[in-house]
Amino acid sequence: MALSRVCWARTALWGSVVTSGPYVNRRLQLVRYGLAWGGPRSSKLHLSPKADVKSLISYVVTKTKVINGKYHRFLGRHFPRFYILYTTFMKGLQMLWADAKKARRIKTNMWKHNIKFHQLSYREMEHLRQVWAGGRYPEVHGEFRRDVTKCLFLGIISIPPFANYLVFLLMYLFPRQLLIKHFWTAKQQIDFLDIYHALRKQSHPEILCYLEKIIPLISDARLRWHVTVLCTKLQHGTHPAIHDILALRECFSNHPLGMNQLNAFQMKALSRAMLLTPYLPSFLLRHRLKAHTTVIHQLDKAMAKLGIGQLTAQEVRSACYLRGLNSTHIAEERCRTWLGEWLHISCSLKEAELSLLLHNVFLLSTNYIGTRR
Repeated sequence: MALSRVCWARTALWGSVVTSGPYVNRRLQLVRYGLAWGGPRSSKLHLSPKADVKSLISYVVTKTKVINGKYHRFLGRHFPRFYILYTTFMKGLQMLWADAKKARRIKTNMWKHNIKFHQLSYREMEHLRQVWAGGRYPEVHGEFRRDVTKCLFLGIISIPPFANYLVFLLMYLFPRQLLIKHFWTAKQQIDFLDIYHALRKQSHPEILCYLEKIIPLISDARLRWHVTVLCTKLQHGTHPAIHDILALRECFSNHPLGMNQLNAFQMKALSRAMLLTPYLPSFLLRHRLKAHTTVIHQLDKAMAKLGIGQLTAQEVRSACYLRGLNSTHIAEERCRTWLGEWLHISCSLKEAELSLLLHNVFLLSTNYIGTRR
């Protein structure tokens, strides 16, 4: 009633101010008619704007979920192959977004509390290594950078009109080269990891050949004998023991196998074994190998502190693959055993002996039981 009185007062005031005319009189009649027959207002009109917005958003979200579910069922029934690609793409977007948010949160926490990379927990260090292209060793934290490069390439070639259809065709035909790992199917992940391991395994004969050639250059007779025995075991398909590798610590800290004494041929072979590009000048190859090996050494210390038993099966396989073992076709227990051997060697080495850890990618993985030939 109070509302109607206010409206009648405003209407009377309007009628007294505005010059009467057929249009104004007709409008006043319509207003009076609406007020007379409108009846009491519903209590919903007194809801706050925030409640109205929340209810509207909730309604839209609910309807969107229902429509999305129907759309998924339609694709699954009528276009099963396309549905697999569609769901893989959508899940990839979600994982990519989640990884980027987590990496940014870790970097923000490092900046606020002045935390260095090697002071992080193992899982945080590994996440930054996989996702974030930054930090103290930008050459190593390059997976995200390579992914961004792929996305930029696709974005550039899709600029011309109607070129986006060609991009979709190229992504379908060349998923390993053009898509990042978030958008690979489970089968593609296994197949592509096999391809990458086959590429780095091509460098193993070159590394072994170089080790055999430098045997005469080793001045210490005891170290020369240990290198000879190790090369013989590797040639005959024998997996070397931990003490066989640790016995060469001194040899890999000085001439001729120290990090600063490696020649260009050996550094290129080791770069391929680490899935790094070998097509760079020697000083850049040495810098990248040093940085990569240092980060792996820091990861090993953090992993040893956490304990291998605390790692999930996927984390174990990922850690083994990073260190040179093709873990996609090896049982989980064998992967844990191999990773334990690696940690034993890595945690026993000093910074000056990291060349041995770099060569360990080949030494410890090439003849391990269960690896594919």
